[in-house]
Amino acid sequence: MHLTAVNQSDVCQEHACPERSVSLSVYVILYVAAAAVSLLTVCGNLLVVISVSHFKQLHTPANILIFSLAMSDLLTGLVVMPFHLTLLIESCWTSGSVMCLVFNFVSFQVTSVSVHTVALIAVDRFLALSSPFLYSEKISPTVICIATLFNWLFSLLYNFTLLYINGNFTDVTCPGECVFIIDGVSSLIDLLIVFLMPCTVIIILYTHVFFIAKKHATAIRALQVHNSTQSSKNRVSDKSERKAAVQLGILVVVFLLCLLPYYICSLVIPYSHADLFYVRDVSTVVFYLNSTINPIIYALFYPWFQKILKLIFTFKVFNKDSCLMNVL
Repeated sequence: MHLTAVNQSDVCQEHACPERSVSLSVYVILYVAAAAVSLLTVCGNLLVVISVSHFKQLHTPANILIFSLAMSDLLTGLVVMPFHLTLLIESCWTSGSVMCLVFNFVSFQVTSVSVHTVALIAVDRFLALSSPFLYSEKISPTVICIATLFNWLFSLLYNFTLLYINGNFTDVTCPGECVFIIDGVSSLIDLLIVFLMPCTVIIILYTHVFFIAKKHATAIRALQVHNSTQSSKNRVSDKSERKAAVQLGILVVVFLLCLLPYYICSLVIPYSHADLFYVRDVSTVVFYLNSTINPIIYALFYPWFQKILKLIFTFKVFNKDSCLMNVL
């Protein structure tokens, strides 16, 4: 996670793993809960990845962005959650310096990709509602695939550079600790690139999206007296775009609600305040839990995902030409 910066002098202080102070039954329950959350996150997002990639009818710009978000959430469940939850339970890093580096890099990567993907979703919905003709002509699945690939490659290069210039690829991790070093200037740059800029874009564009959707709804009600075929098609198209905006708006709002506590804690609580670490830990877990919540949102609000779940669980997805089935 970004912004949990430490100074070079704080890294190699003497550290010993504390003795476990909880009973064996509580210890087992904590590990079972951690495993269940990680497994739910992996399985839920894997279903989203399979759904969007397998069914050609879902190869739309908006769904490609959902695919990208599900991939970052899948990595969160596979790599970040198991290590982070284990660290919280043990209060000690036991996986070595190499895995610590992998954990830090992947957590940085999925955070950047997730935030920027949600910003791209806001841009996509804004263009779809504000300029529908331009959107249908210019914003193709290929264009969104290129934008998504650029997002992942930019985040990869950015986070590698951020960790490298701060010396995090040098083995400075002491036994029982897994920390990373980010200086003040890098923290400020990171705050702008990964939090302030994309979140400002998200809030501004989605404010416009809901105003546009409300305006369209008023206009459609005013034109309901016209019963021509073309007007009917336009109403269906407009309704579809507004429905997609509302569905993705729920996703964006939940994302921001999970994201903000972590960044507020990172900005308000200095790293030196060890007594308040539990607040930071809780806010971090809440942010990671967004990766678990997203597939639940799809299942609750996306009819196509509900249909695909039935196809998957009844093994009809393995039928010949199942990728051409109508799931909308």
